[in-house]
Amino acid sequence: MTETLDLPIFVQTWKQVLQDCENSQSLEDIRLQLFGKSGLIIQQLKELGKLSPELRREHGALLNAARDDLTQCLSDRRVVLEQQALTERLHHETLDITLPVRPFKNGKIHLLTQAIQDIHYYFCNLGFQTVEGTEVEDEYHNFDALNIPSHHPARQDHDTFYLKDITNRLLRTHTSTTQIRTLTKQQPPLRIISTGRVYRSDDLDATHTPMFHQLEGMVLEPGIHMGHLKGCLIDFCRYFFNNKDLQVRFRPSFFPFTEPSMEVDILYTNAKGEKKWLELLGSGMVHPTVLQNCSVDPQTVQGFAFGMGVERLVMLKYGLMDIRHLYHSDQRWLDHYGRGC
Repeated sequence: MTETLDLPIFVQTWKQVLQDCENSQSLEDIRLQLFGKSGLIIQQLKELGKLSPELRREHGALLNAARDDLTQCLSDRRVVLEQQALTERLHHETLDITLPVRPFKNGKIHLLTQAIQDIHYYFCNLGFQTVEGTEVEDEYHNFDALNIPSHHPARQDHDTFYLKDITNRLLRTHTSTTQIRTLTKQQPPLRIISTGRVYRSDDLDATHTPMFHQLEGMVLEPGIHMGHLKGCLIDFCRYFFNNKDLQVRFRPSFFPFTEPSMEVDILYTNAKGEKKWLELLGSGMVHPTVLQNCSVDPQTVQGFAFGMGVERLVMLKYGLMDIRHLYHSDQRWLDHYGRGC
């Protein structure tokens, strides 16, 4: 009983037991004896309810002090035993430094990963938030919410991979789905950037592949206008291609989810030294219908969006002629184009 227990002797006795403990298993057994569900300290604490309020307060304080004292002692002993075990392991597990170095090569960062890292570095410095989305989508987030009508060719089997025997499920055709999913959770103002795999029913050849990576960006804030879009994308193109004098032009185009819409071209010099305008990405001001679908008032908030294929960026930057090289596991190619970790 708590009323007859001599706490100083009790504590001193168990401290000595802890000091004499020689291994972690014995230490754990002692911990259970003291602090387990049926441990001595726990039982003593349960007995406090049978005492008068004055004695309960007095003995409770003493028991708490005893518990803290033993807990600290147990913790100190555990540190000592762990250090002893480590010292013993180091003594027995020695390394023979006379052995030759293992003939292995360091890994390298793939070109696609390099590009994605560079893209995120640029946009995150402008205050963009990185978001991700699911690769298996439904028709609403992939098409309907983005103002893509039911008769649009992109919704046909010849362009989109629909999951067999699963209604209304498909492999996303663009990362624009992250715009809708983000706006259902987070209201403007916001700046988001997303990169990921997308899927389209294309043949595999030098410039097409059924799976590729896409970059998606969106800015929604009061007062955003076309000048912000042009300034952002021109500066990004010059940063990514490391050419401060790179010429960039904007051409009118059409996308269901932006209005007005524009294609962005860069003046590119090919291997023959010829200068040509090459389409790089699509962009535009976010369509009011898209904002309304996400419960955003287009009268108070405006924004722009843009999307581009990461593989296309990489091929133009490094002069690659065949997109399939990006997916071949050719160690020589990886060693040449890879960047050290």
